[in-house]
Amino acid sequence: MNSARPPFGADLPPWPDLDFSAFGSTERVALPRLQKLGGAFLTRNWLGIPHVTHQDEADITELEALRQSASADAGRKVTPLAIIMKAAVAALKAHPKANASLDVAAGQMILKKYYHLGVAIDTPNGLLVGVVRDCDRKSAPQVAEEVAALSAKARDKGLSLAEMSGGCFTISSLGSIGGTGFTPIINAPEVAILGVTKSQWKPTRGEGGAVEWRLMVPLSLSYDHRVLNGADAARFMRTIVESLAAPTSLLG
Repeated sequence: MNSARPPFGADLPPWPDLDFSAFGSTERVALPRLQKLGGAFLTRNWLGIPHVTHQDEADITELEALRQSASADAGRKVTPLAIIMKAAVAALKAHPKANASLDVAAGQMILKKYYHLGVAIDTPNGLLVGVVRDCDRKSAPQVAEEVAALSAKARDKGLSLAEMSGGCFTISSLGSIGGTGFTPIINAPEVAILGVTKSQWKPTRGEGGAVEWRLMVPLSLSYDHRVLNGADAARFMRTIVESLAAPTSLLG
């Protein structure tokens, strides 16, 4: 008796092939080349990595006040993203498995001793991920300047392969647009990615039961469940949350 099973997905129904013009007016628009390439990589990553997303939020009330003061002192803008990147470095140092890549064939994790962070950049032709190297050795103002330069170049001329390679961990920030959380797709061969959405003022219980308003930022950590389990992800996120709540060390 042949008990061999068909390949995974072989028994799924075919993709719908419809004449949409039968239902109303339509127009065909070509996908930009960059978006087609990126879509293929995103599909591969989504299908090949068992994703789990952990949600949390960080109190950035003090951070925002310090950030504005630091921007004035430095004479250049220190962005919230740059400080979140510094918090991510602190978490990667405290939880080395999040700063790894998985070698499936060898059954090994490759633990990285450097901290190059990717930043998702929205361009007119599609998404690019620029990499800021050695974020552990740079101040928040320096990181902010490099992110701004990469973003400007990505939207104008595009980025070179070298400028998009070697990342350990990626951050995708939608904070300037909105949202309360999402599931970012891991940027292989990394094992985790942090999504950031729009901060909001929220009432909290203060001393003596008084209501205090605190500025909270939602965070979404997607992780590769082959490398990190739920407790690993929760601890990693708590390190980020605690770093952002006591941000003085992140501004240097």
